[in-house]
Amino acid sequence: MTTFTAQEINAQPEIWRDWAQPLADRAADLRAWIAARAPDEVWLSGAGTSAYIGEVLARQLGGNLRPWPTTDLVSAPGLALGTKGRVLSVQFGRSGNSSESLGLLDLLDAHRPDIDRLQITCNATSAMATREGPGPGETRALILPPVTHDRGFAMTSSFTTMYLSALACLDPGFDPVETLPRLADAAQALLPQLWSIERAVPERAIFLGSGALTGIARESALKVLELTGGRTITQWDSTLGFRHGPKAAADSFRVMIFVMVSPDPQTARYDLDLAKEVRRQFGTNTVVTIGKGCDIDLSPTGTPADPALYVLPAQILAHRWSEALHRNVDDPFFGDKLTRVVSGVKLYAWQP
Repeated sequence: MTTFTAQEINAQPEIWRDWAQPLADRAADLRAWIAARAPDEVWLSGAGTSAYIGEVLARQLGGNLRPWPTTDLVSAPGLALGTKGRVLSVQFGRSGNSSESLGLLDLLDAHRPDIDRLQITCNATSAMATREGPGPGETRALILPPVTHDRGFAMTSSFTTMYLSALACLDPGFDPVETLPRLADAAQALLPQLWSIERAVPERAIFLGSGALTGIARESALKVLELTGGRTITQWDSTLGFRHGPKAAADSFRVMIFVMVSPDPQTARYDLDLAKEVRRQFGTNTVVTIGKGCDIDLSPTGTPADPALYVLPAQILAHRWSEALHRNVDDPFFGDKLTRVVSGVKLYAWQP
């Protein structure tokens, strides 16, 4: 039986193609608005997978972008709400209704109504899509196509399409009409290769990447942990950071280490050196490289859109391993303990 999750993974190339022109039109207006508002800082917020969008963007684009997970802002508002100067809060949310999403909106309403807001969500009826702040800060919403509002437990098309959409809004040099069809072609060629991989379910899966791909490594680790219902324990790190203690986790009988090889030639040297080292120390079958000409061979576009390509292997491996473990891929926890949308978190008023 085809799962919602498999359908949503496979739909990504067509989603990106169809969304390219509408996104270009909408993003042009939003870039002009952001330029006119001239923020000193741009906060990139979300919870879980949505937070990792911000991590990848901040490493990819740099500048005044600050990744601030809503889980941090809601629990410890004093970390950021005292920031001086003009701020733009960019919040990501598949459902747009999670407890922390609402909590951040409440905090901004009560304590920083001057902060501008750009809400990027897959749910047109959500609080993030419909709720405006009291001002003087202004609010805009970028609502993605309904097909990105994943029905499966894990975020797949929602993650990649929110990332690409934010990229179009924050990077004036990024052209969705030119880039997204190329990215879609690369993904379309990659998907059959990924679904054909035959590998036993590992006890541990470790994902490593440099720069923006460190955030993709984190998201990849979460996908496997979620869809295997915690049966495969995961870890993530930067390529060079792995040597500084975390490599101890590789000393396991059934471990797989995935090294994402950067499209940047300078960075790729370090990625490939680490892959060689771990193969020598822990066995050749332990390491899988991901990148152009690698074990999992993909074709980067050479643009900031490429992280959306590098996450596809983990999405599909997580699905394959979940099936092998006889989990319900669309709901690995059967509605108990972990749910598709986090709700019911008690929110406390903040007194600075």
